[in-house]
Amino acid sequence: MTSASTKRVLGALAGTAVFALTLAGCAATGGDTGGDSSGSLIVGTTDKVTFIDPAGSYDNGSFAIMNQVYPFLLNSPQGTSDVEPDIAVSAEYTSDTDYTVVLKPGLKFANGHDLTSSDVVFSFERQLTIADENGPSVLLGNIDSVEATDDTTVVFHLKNGNDQTFAQILSSPAAPIVDEEVFSADSVTPDADIVAANAFAGQYVIKSYDFNNLVEFEANPDYQGVLGAAKTKNITLKYYTDASNLKLDVQEGNIDVAHRSLSATDIADLQGNDNVNVVVGPGGEIRYIVFNFNTQPFGATTAEADAAKALAVRQAVADLVDRQEIADQVYKGTYLPLYSYVPDGLTGATQVLKDLYGDGSGGPDADKAAKTLADAGVATPVALNLQYNPDHYGESSGDEYALVKSQLEATGLFAVNLQSTEWVTYSKDRTADLYPAYQLGWFPDYSDADNYLTPFFSTNNFLGNHYDNTEVNDLIVAQATETDPATRQSDIEEIQAKVAADLSTVPLLQGSQIAVTGKDVTGAVLDGSFKFRYGSLVKG
Repeated sequence: MTSASTKRVLGALAGTAVFALTLAGCAATGGDTGGDSSGSLIVGTTDKVTFIDPAGSYDNGSFAIMNQVYPFLLNSPQGTSDVEPDIAVSAEYTSDTDYTVVLKPGLKFANGHDLTSSDVVFSFERQLTIADENGPSVLLGNIDSVEATDDTTVVFHLKNGNDQTFAQILSSPAAPIVDEEVFSADSVTPDADIVAANAFAGQYVIKSYDFNNLVEFEANPDYQGVLGAAKTKNITLKYYTDASNLKLDVQEGNIDVAHRSLSATDIADLQGNDNVNVVVGPGGEIRYIVFNFNTQPFGATTAEADAAKALAVRQAVADLVDRQEIADQVYKGTYLPLYSYVPDGLTGATQVLKDLYGDGSGGPDADKAAKTLADAGVATPVALNLQYNPDHYGESSGDEYALVKSQLEATGLFAVNLQSTEWVTYSKDRTADLYPAYQLGWFPDYSDADNYLTPFFSTNNFLGNHYDNTEVNDLIVAQATETDPATRQSDIEEIQAKVAADLSTVPLLQGSQIAVTGKDVTGAVLDGSFKFRYGSLVKG
């Protein structure tokens, strides 16, 4: 990937543009400390961590920890997807291209270091400098420079004015504020170094850390953000390699909360269990197949490179996948078919893939796929290497991709070599061009159509799959700075149409957020912010 300064990704603020944010009405909540918190509980998950350094990871498992321990300039109070100042007093545009944030005075990290505007500048500059292939720096492409004008004031100088999305980006995985006295300016800092230095200023600090095994959190009494005091003093996060064991432990009361990722069958079973509560929240999660434009069949760096044949292969896959069958058989209705790049329910969502591929009604069409391949001169069966991950997206991924393989091979048009890799390796290999086609899922950074477009389809996108369409990139920039809602929606719809014609990815499913708690646990909030905060959990 090229340097972060050439990347262009903007997120978008749902609904209307918000150009100024103040702390009005939130002082009491934001000013609480964690001093009165008490008790303890255990959260279980199968969702593994890559790094807890915000520059080194862009996945839900890692961000689940970051949400608890790092402060943000802006954040979403529980129950809403709208952002407000977190450790800031105010945040507003002071010109078309200058976004000014004023911090609360006297902020400190848990280790006693002062948290000032210098740390804020450092946090964003290191994201752009490191530009890790598996990191979120792609979200910061509209930043031209960041300036501290005094100890509590930061000015973000933006490349494109009237950015309708920047406030939300400051609450995203690219935006945790880190301690400049602890973190490296030009490389990912090891987890052990961060924990040893107690470099935290969120609702919680990490007291002990056993990578992808056990994390122990303790409420931070000095947190001054919008989320208020953590209600439970001690939280233990326990990792599982097998979702069935996670299900067994929550139903037996060995843990208090299970969050990501139980199988659909397990969820259905638990819904009939009087010992637990199944909490369902609005879902922005999607699942999709990524094509590497270099290494897929007939890709740009293969011996038989041919762009027209490569497109025909992608189109044939889109003609053959049966999303409804996957949703029904594998996920028991906890996921729904997804026929475009923006999930249903968000402004600008279309069903363009339903019109372009398959039988025109959402079902597969083998004859259409065969004709597409024949017209392009592609001999069949096409050998397709397809990779999936068995631990990061839940155990049902194996059933999901076994069914995709079956759907593609049933016609005789494809011979699929299906392989799986554990997440820690998978997240590195996919950006090293090792997988011609592979599974990914997406859990949004914020609730807007843009967050399903720019990280995937802008030039030098997060996928790193060598897709580059100048018209799409220009439209991405346009919609993110468009103040007229109707024009912006039209741009979002056009982006989806153009990407659907190229088929950089093939969307499959969209799902809900689900957590399972013991009957004596309250405060499991699953909202449109898509952030699961431990600070609201209470047992007993």
